[in-house]
Amino acid sequence: MIEWEGYDDPSTGLRFYSLYGEHRQPTPEMLGGVDTLVFDLQDVGARYYTFTWTLLLCMQECAKLGKRVMVLDRPNPISGLNPQGTVLDLSFASFVGLAPLPMRHALTMGELATYFKQNFVPDVDLEVHQMVNWDRAMSFEETRLPWVMPSPNMPDPETPWVYPGMCLLEGTTLSEARGTTRPFLQFGHPEFDSQALCDELNALPGACFRPISYEPTFHKFKEEVCQGAFIHVTDRLAFDSTLAAVAILKYGWRTGACRWLDPPYEYEYIKLPIDILNGNTWLRIAIEEDTPLDSIAERMHAECRQFEGTRQAAFLYN
Repeated sequence: MIEWEGYDDPSTGLRFYSLYGEHRQPTPEMLGGVDTLVFDLQDVGARYYTFTWTLLLCMQECAKLGKRVMVLDRPNPISGLNPQGTVLDLSFASFVGLAPLPMRHALTMGELATYFKQNFVPDVDLEVHQMVNWDRAMSFEETRLPWVMPSPNMPDPETPWVYPGMCLLEGTTLSEARGTTRPFLQFGHPEFDSQALCDELNALPGACFRPISYEPTFHKFKEEVCQGAFIHVTDRLAFDSTLAAVAILKYGWRTGACRWLDPPYEYEYIKLPIDILNGNTWLRIAIEEDTPLDSIAERMHAECRQFEGTRQAAFLYN
């Protein structure tokens, strides 16, 4: 929610327009004199990452104005495999989710554009420039490309592996460790019992949860000591960050440390932030009622299976 309103570039005189401020969709004035809008942004593989929805909004406006959209595709840093979590219910549409996608969608930006054209913006003139030598099983490190931070709290290619789940903490009183050098990979609350927390979470496959203490320099619990855990992903194929986040929220709710924040959040002023992040109300209610984790996982998996045909229809890579 840190907005920016653009500027005039002193070296070229060109106007730089912000799409995260007063406007999130380009205006006809912004696109005046433009034949092709080139979209070249690095996604992180999670439904909440707003670059995805900037793409959709750009496609919608360009379709209205008869402009072409050219997407320069980039790797999904957490591979094109294993969609995870809930699939967005459109009644919970917001700037962290404007179309049905799983929390971990396992698509590239070019494939997302293809999905949007197939299902929401059929009239857009879309051109996707595909990558060469990328396959769905690749991690970002395997591409041997340099990691350029797509945003300040995504400092390395390790963080996206936990982000599809750990972003849910933004809708709660728990710290997702903004204000530290390793946001999302660590988390906590001043009232947590770090050892008891980790003893419970270490039953989950694919990761080791290490007890830690940390003090954020800004954001939640600024200059307070949080007790929590650092997530060491030990098996990326086995680890489900969305289910891990649910386990964290269940522990936090049961102990009284986790409560839901009120809106506004990402330009939504009525619905709870946790509900627009979840894309539904059922997951919040399941956490409140201490529904067994296995039952929650089964429902998440069912939603992803139901969406799989739609997802595969957008594939550009094997």
